[in-house]
Amino acid sequence: MVRVRRLLAVPAALALTATAAVAGSAGAGAADDEPGIVVEDGVTQPVFGYDDAIRERVFITSPYDSDGNGEADVVAVDIMRPAASDQGLKVPVIMDPSPYYSTLGRGNESELKLDQDGDGLLDRWPLFYDNYFVPRGYAIVLMDMIGTNNSTGCPTTGDVSDNLSPKVVIDWLNGRATGVDADGDPVVADWHNGRTGLIGKSYDGTLANATAASGVEGLATIVPISAISSWYDYTRSNGVVTRGNSYPSSLSNTVTNPARREYCRPVRDVLAATDGDETGDYTPFWHVRDYKPDAGNVTASVFVVHGLNDENVRPDQFSTWWYELAENDVPRKLWLTQTGHVDPFDFRREAWVDELHRWFDHWLQGIDNGIMDEPMADVERAPDVWEEYGDWPVAGSRPTRLWLAPDTDAAGHLSVTPNRPSDPDLSFVDDPLQRESTMISNELAVQPNRLAYVSEPLTAPLHISGTPEVHLNATVDTADTNFGVILVDYGPAERVQRAGDGVVTGTVEDCWGESAVWGGFAEDACYKQVDKRVALTEREVVTKGIVDGVNIDDYATATPMLPGKPYNVRFPLLPEDYVFPEGHRIGVIVVGSYRDYGSQADPNRATITLDPVRTVIDLPIVGGRAAAEAAGLE
Repeated sequence: MVRVRRLLAVPAALALTATAAVAGSAGAGAADDEPGIVVEDGVTQPVFGYDDAIRERVFITSPYDSDGNGEADVVAVDIMRPAASDQGLKVPVIMDPSPYYSTLGRGNESELKLDQDGDGLLDRWPLFYDNYFVPRGYAIVLMDMIGTNNSTGCPTTGDVSDNLSPKVVIDWLNGRATGVDADGDPVVADWHNGRTGLIGKSYDGTLANATAASGVEGLATIVPISAISSWYDYTRSNGVVTRGNSYPSSLSNTVTNPARREYCRPVRDVLAATDGDETGDYTPFWHVRDYKPDAGNVTASVFVVHGLNDENVRPDQFSTWWYELAENDVPRKLWLTQTGHVDPFDFRREAWVDELHRWFDHWLQGIDNGIMDEPMADVERAPDVWEEYGDWPVAGSRPTRLWLAPDTDAAGHLSVTPNRPSDPDLSFVDDPLQRESTMISNELAVQPNRLAYVSEPLTAPLHISGTPEVHLNATVDTADTNFGVILVDYGPAERVQRAGDGVVTGTVEDCWGESAVWGGFAEDACYKQVDKRVALTEREVVTKGIVDGVNIDDYATATPMLPGKPYNVRFPLLPEDYVFPEGHRIGVIVVGSYRDYGSQADPNRATITLDPVRTVIDLPIVGGRAAAEAAGLE
């Protein structure tokens, strides 16, 4: 294994010359012999030891009883902090709360927590946060979600005991909850400076979102990566069940330690019985698992990272949350990548470590380093090509109506001009077995199981930024059906591939922090480099969406459709930020069932008929109608 070591500790001479002390640490106005945070060029410097860092495990009493055994659940945390924090240094906390530390692991290399010598202290610390940030004057806390690893209770997949496990720890850090060590002796965080940041990918970032929505005092920032903001929208899409077979129960089983799975079976049985798979409706089960209604409680800053091609946690999970944060004027930042369910450490490593460092320094150490004066959004425009924007959606983005103009002998087209009442109705038959490749292939041909509308080659690039919305004026011949729409870029380009979430892991390692040997185990911050999967392809699925016909008016109540009755079928596609190049064609493909979206196939095989007068797609075009016309959409 080849290793490239970088970003190691600065020479001791630098520590002597960089003497700016941070407000809130013991270095500000303290005696010369007291330790202090050192800042140079707006960022903290690695002047504290790593191999002599303090490691401890604390057990914190929660107010929850997730397993119903009559005893309060206990949250276990592993803490690493500079030795100087026992000598008066006040440090902030970076916490990664996770259910995965003893099951699936964390990071691209699936690292698990490890106590090699059985002394109750962690020897392996997943991810690079400890190696990099402890020498810079931070405490790292790796939290076991209630019901996982060393915590007690049972996982409840988004219920309050899951959601607020990190809040319990923040309360302890700020003296509002009780913690003890393995011997039962009280432990207090008198070394803490009062500011905590939460970070994590997927479920970990979801816990960060949920905790921020609680408005807990002491939470200064969150960095949710590929995170969920609504478990309902994660397991359903506009009323269509996309993750059936009792998914909340199944995930709870996955994250539970194997030895405790039988013990937690009754909790999983309740999840399976109450999740509403039989209808897909938005029932009370999902209310507590939806954080968007509580976005007004968020007092922490938020740095969102998400893959626009994430097929696990789809990008509507970031966008609907982002819109709520914007409505509530939450300080925020955004990175959008062309990869899938991937950590930025594995798609933009060097820039990510630098940006995250500056973000935490600003929000947790109180350093005025200008990061909040920089552009708000970074968007990956092409493989490893990034553009910066002052906001997202990009300024000038406006919903722009394009009519789906029908043709009986070939594909229809797209136009900013309204269709005429004399234009023909078009019909197709839902095929629940049809694959996406068939839906979007031969785009100019008439096919029996889809309708296609394709523009002429664009005469100028066309940039969309935001959430497209579809309006289909439809009739069906059954009481239920699904509707799906796919937005496609037809034209050759080098693109990040969907396989493997768009990345491939190499064999060369690079290192981002300090190392030590504990319990005979070498703990380092060396990780395999990761590259994009890039290929020249002839087309790209830009975005897509589905809706259940019985939920077009209300996701909480199923209303059977009346055969032959016209319906305005209105639903959003997934958010996107995409530039259609000059010379490419834009395609809008309309289908019924969409199995490759993950939806359960509708068995009705309905005949779906579209009235062209009110059948449109609203694209969030930067520059609006004028830009559409300039690109040839007349």
